[in-house]
Amino acid sequence: MEFLGIIPARYDSTRFPGKPLVDIKGKTMIRHVYEKASEALTDVVVATDDQRIYNEVKNFGGNVVMTSPLHQSGTERCFEALNIYSEKTNKKYTVVINIQGDEPFIKPEQISLLRSCFKDITTQIATLIKKVDSNEEIFNPNKPKVVINSKDEAIYFSRSPIPYIRNSNKEDWSNNHIFFKHIGIYAYHIDALKEITQLPKSTLEEVESLEQLRWIENGYKIKVAETDYESISIDTREDLEQLLKFLN
Repeated sequence: MEFLGIIPARYDSTRFPGKPLVDIKGKTMIRHVYEKASEALTDVVVATDDQRIYNEVKNFGGNVVMTSPLHQSGTERCFEALNIYSEKTNKKYTVVINIQGDEPFIKPEQISLLRSCFKDITTQIATLIKKVDSNEEIFNPNKPKVVINSKDEAIYFSRSPIPYIRNSNKEDWSNNHIFFKHIGIYAYHIDALKEITQLPKSTLEEVESLEQLRWIENGYKIKVAETDYESISIDTREDLEQLLKFLN
C-alpha cells in the first residue's frame, strides 16, 4: 500500500494572507509542516496555487505542484495534486493523507496513526479524534464534536454539543460522558477521494459548515482513530504571536 502526503497551501487566506511563508524560528511555516510530514511518510508534496509558495518549497528541496486557484476545498486540491504528482513520478498511490498546512508542529505519530486505519482494507476515509478536556470545549462551536459507533466509525460531526445529556446539568456534562472532538487531518483511499470530490454540497454540510458531513450524507464510512495530541493551528496573526511567545 503506497501513501502520499499532500499539504494544500494557499497564499490568499482571508484571515491571515501569506501565512505559509511566515517565519517560525528560522523556517517558514510550510517548511515546518513538510519536514514533520516527511518523518512519517516517504512521499510528501505541497499543493499550491501561488508562485511564491511554489518557489519556497523548491528552495528548501521539497516536492511541490501547482494547482488550480478555483478549488473550493483542500480535498479538491488534493485530488488534483494526486493526479499531477502521480503522472510526474509515474507512481501509483493507494492512500492520500491530507495534512493541514497551518500546523507547523504536527506530530508525525498522528500521521502514522492515520496510516494504521488502512490495515483494514475496507477503510474509505479516516480521521482522528481526541477526548474533550473541558466542559468549555463541549460548547465551543469552533471545536467540532463527533460521535462514533462500535466499529470506530463516525456517526455524525457537529459544532453543537453531541450527544445531548438529558437530566444532567450542563456544567457536569464532561464528568458524565466521554465527548470527542475532531482533529482535522484526513486520509482517503484514492477511489473514495475521486468520488467525494464529485459530490455536490449537502444540506448538512451547508448548515454546519463541515465538509465531512457531505460524505456521511452520501453513505461513506469515516474510520476514526483516537489521539492524545492536538497540534497548534495558526489561523490568525494573533495565533502566530502567541505561538512565538510560547516558543521563546
